[in-house]
Amino acid sequence: MILQENYTLNNGIIIPKVGFGTWMIDNEAVVQAVKDALEIGYRHIDTAQAYGNENGVGKAIQTSGIKRSEIFVTSKVAAEHKTYESAARSIDESLAKLGLETIDLMIIHAPQPWEEFREANYDKENIEVWRALEDALKDGKVRAIGLSNFNQHDIENILEYATVKPAVNQILAHIANTPFELIEYCKKNEILVEAYSPIGHGELLKKHELKEMARKYEVSVPQLAIRYCIELGLLPLPKAENKNHIQSNSELDFELTLEDINQLKKIKTIDDYGESNRFPVYSKK
Repeated sequence: MILQENYTLNNGIIIPKVGFGTWMIDNEAVVQAVKDALEIGYRHIDTAQAYGNENGVGKAIQTSGIKRSEIFVTSKVAAEHKTYESAARSIDESLAKLGLETIDLMIIHAPQPWEEFREANYDKENIEVWRALEDALKDGKVRAIGLSNFNQHDIENILEYATVKPAVNQILAHIANTPFELIEYCKKNEILVEAYSPIGHGELLKKHELKEMARKYEVSVPQLAIRYCIELGLLPLPKAENKNHIQSNSELDFELTLEDINQLKKIKTIDDYGESNRFPVYSKK
């Protein structure tokens, strides 16, 4: 079962191969959603300070009846924290909201504050935030540290000054929006790529070509899209609130042929009419 399979991070930490995303699930609804995910078999829960639901995620974990050691929890330092002090303080706040002694993976949510995304240089500030993460790692507050929405330049900046290599880079990656060069760069540097919004914000459901291929495998388009990420060696983070959808998104024990993988790699647009891709490599997630 795919939910029982793992990757190994560059520091030796084991991370479940599929995560459960909680973006845009409010602090109340997320309790049931995470409980459902854990009941189904997910053991990797992804949240963030910016989601405003860390408290609910923590409640779900604490009341799940599952050992804490069996659940991998990720959170993210909000993109607006760009000093050592604010980043360090935010990590302590996340621990308090989650009600946990340790966060398994803590990552920088974005290289720039969202209102300045890709419009300003925060290289020096990101080094300070990274230093706060490294100190949190030394203090045992987190078990691994990483990045999100970082491009090659942003990663190179961290690698130049880091004493601990980033374990992951969480980016927008899905059929019709797969940043192959960035993925390859991360792999060469032993940085695991996590794929958020693997179903393309739901837009992939509209694509006729994907519907046809999904029928071939007797699966849904979301299942096909999530499996595509796994076939590329990525760690997908599907998000859903409906229990049936959460269950379906976990049923991934099929393999795509090399021919079909290559066909999916060639898809450049979400729609069927040749319009340019409406989603950038990065998004406010």
